[in-house]
Amino acid sequence: MAAEFPDDFKCPISLELMSDPVILPSGHTFDRSSIQRWLDAGHRTCPITKLPLPDHPYLIPNHALRRLISNLTSRSSTPNSKLDSLSRLAKLTKFDPSLRRQLAESGALSAVLNCLATAADSPPFQEKALSLLLNLSLDDDNKVGLVAEGAIGRVVGVLRAGSSPDCRAIGCTVLTSLAVVEVNKATIGAYPDAIRSLVNLLDCGRGREVKEAATALYAVCSFPDNRRRAVECGAVPILARLVGGGAGLERAVEVLSSLVKCREGRVEMGRVFGFVGVLVKVISFGGEKGIQCALFTLNALCSCSEEVCDEAQRQGVMEICVGLMEDENEKIRRNASSLVQTLSGSH
Repeated sequence: MAAEFPDDFKCPISLELMSDPVILPSGHTFDRSSIQRWLDAGHRTCPITKLPLPDHPYLIPNHALRRLISNLTSRSSTPNSKLDSLSRLAKLTKFDPSLRRQLAESGALSAVLNCLATAADSPPFQEKALSLLLNLSLDDDNKVGLVAEGAIGRVVGVLRAGSSPDCRAIGCTVLTSLAVVEVNKATIGAYPDAIRSLVNLLDCGRGREVKEAATALYAVCSFPDNRRRAVECGAVPILARLVGGGAGLERAVEVLSSLVKCREGRVEMGRVFGFVGVLVKVISFGGEKGIQCALFTLNALCSCSEEVCDEAQRQGVMEICVGLMEDENEKIRRNASSLVQTLSGSH
């Protein structure tokens, strides 16, 4: 039966499914009977790390893992009992980094992903599984491990399927968290439909979904190849519409300021009717971050297109920027000054 479950559910010593998991001071988990025999034989090092242990090491019962394994292995476990376990673990791991590490070392990453895979028909179950997955992803050491365990595919499945808006929003946040690690940005971008799913949420989502999808897209598009992928998925006109309509304004402008760094992004922006006017509106009435990003985006476009420069001049951008050069925000002053220089040089 043990062969049916992830290796992390098996004792590193006996290689059998653990029935009474305990944690050594080294942080690694073993079945109690196996590690006790190791200690009784006179060993005072961790079997995995080989680091020294105290003379009388205390074996900490891994109750969370025990309950999780029990729910996963027992045919009699009810959906309610699994939901209760997920809820408790989500609460415990939200503010406890040490528990997040312990759960990861105990095989909980695979367990949570398996729960997520079977939760499509139960929004409450899916939401708790996603919340726990998000908490586990907050630990930097878990981010690569989660991706290796297949987290991206599970999350993209949530974004594509008929999940609840809250579940899709949490799924986006999980991708944002995983994208903190540079190698994960490339992996997320290369995964089929990952970026397309985020763009679709920008187009069809509502409220929190749109904000979290834009945040995730901005995070993954700091990796250059993903900018082209986002443009190919139709992100530019959707983002322009969001900015023009005021929905998720600053988040959307942030993504545009990333996409303008690639040639495909600049070309697509040039095809969107009224795009310069959308940026001018943000520069005139947006918040600090929106103004910064709109100035940067417009400057990048003007640097590559005389036509965009002429349109910006006609819409009074030069006068607006001269005023912004006295702004209290240093980045706004710098971006406004750069745009003034670009517009001046174009003539």
